Order: sequence, then structure tokens, then C-alpha cells
Amino acid sequence: MITHRYLNLVCIIIGSLLLSFSVNIHASPLSQQSLIQKTAADHIKHTLIQPDFGSINVTAAKLDTRLKFSPCTSPLLASIPGKQTLSGNVTVLVRCESENWQLYVPVSVQQTLPQVIATTHLGRGVLLSAANLKVAMVENRFQRGVSFNDPQQIIGSKVKRTVKAGDVIQANDICLVCRNDSVLIRAGQAGLAIVTTGKALSDGAIGDEIRVQNTKSKRIIDGVITAVGEVSVKY
Repeated sequence: MITHRYLNLVCIIIGSLLLSFSVNIHASPLSQQSLIQKTAADHIKHTLIQPDFGSINVTAAKLDTRLKFSPCTSPLLASIPGKQTLSGNVTVLVRCESENWQLYVPVSVQQTLPQVIATTHLGRGVLLSAANLKVAMVENRFQRGVSFNDPQQIIGSKVKRTVKAGDVIQANDICLVCRNDSVLIRAGQAGLAIVTTGKALSDGAIGDEIRVQNTKSKRIIDGVITAVGEVSVKY
């Protein structure tokens, strides 16, 4: 009885050792692959500038488990071959100089930033307000042109091209002063101001210089947009 129990115990111990050895054999190449993935992802993270707002998510693709690499006795090196933009899918070259091997690793880069979007369908001529705008996190690589991160920057603007619900509001979609709009013209300096009305002859946003026509004199002058429907002229 004692001998039988002893043999069982020995068998259990040997089996455990064999199982542990087998797990270590299979884990070894995966550890090397994990190191390669980490090296590729870290290289992208260190290259990118972390935005003040928003986030960056970097993920290296899983490697084929059939790939075999001899352990690298020197630090792994990473570089970005060619002229690649660091957004979307990026290929990183990871190499081991001591063992003379290299591997191209696909890395997914997702950068999201706060953007002002439309909460509903906006047709031409619609005035932007807090009710039809909100801020959402949007992946940066899908953005084109100038956009905004604060609704206050564009509230009061007029839509000059149709914007669908969920779309990012871009500068060329709107105008703070639109062509043919009636505008208030403020002319003056050093506390003395003359206020009159006019007609905008072009579109513009805050700080843009546009041409306006004085309603009374019909004179065409250049003015700087300072607010919704307002242009300032210095003399």
C-alpha cells in the first residue's frame, strides 16, 4: 500500500515537471514575440507627441506564432521605414544586430481629439447654437481642414454648406459673416466710434478681413470680422 502510494506521488511529481517544462518551451518564443511587439509599439509612442487633449492608442499586431527568432543578446532596435504618416496603420522595422535578424511589424495608431460635431442635420442658412452642436472624440486621421474643439468658437455662425448629423463642423462649412449678409460696421479708434450698417461682399470668420459696402454711402471698404454680423474698420 505504501509502495503504491509512493509510486503515485512520484508519477504526479514527474508529470508536473514535464508539464511545466512543456509550458516553458511554448512560452519562450511567445515571450520573444511579445518583446518584438512591445518594441514596435513603444517606438511609435515615443515618436508621437501626446496631445494636450484627446488620446493616443497604439497597438502592435499579433505575430505569427510559427515565426522563430533566436534570443537577441543586444537591445532590439526599431525604426519607421520610408515616409509614413503616424496615423492609421504604420509599419515598424524591428531588428536584432547581434543575431542578424529583422521583422516588419504592423502597428495600429489611433489618435482621438475633441471635435465640435453637428447633433442634427444642418441645412444652408441655419444658425449654429448650443442646441445643434456638441463635442465628441473623433479619430484625427479622418479630419480634413480646420475644425473646432469648443462650440463657443462658432456659435452664432451660419451654415453655408449642408452638414449631416454626426459630422465634424469645419471652417469651410460655416461663416461668421456670409456674403450678402447685413453687417454692423464699427469705425473708429481711441474710444471714438462711428456705427453704421453695410453689406458683406464675401464670407469670413473671426479675424478675417473682408470687403463690405456701406449701405448709405455705397462706398466699399475693408474691415475685420470681430463678431457675428460685425465688422471693424480703422481710420
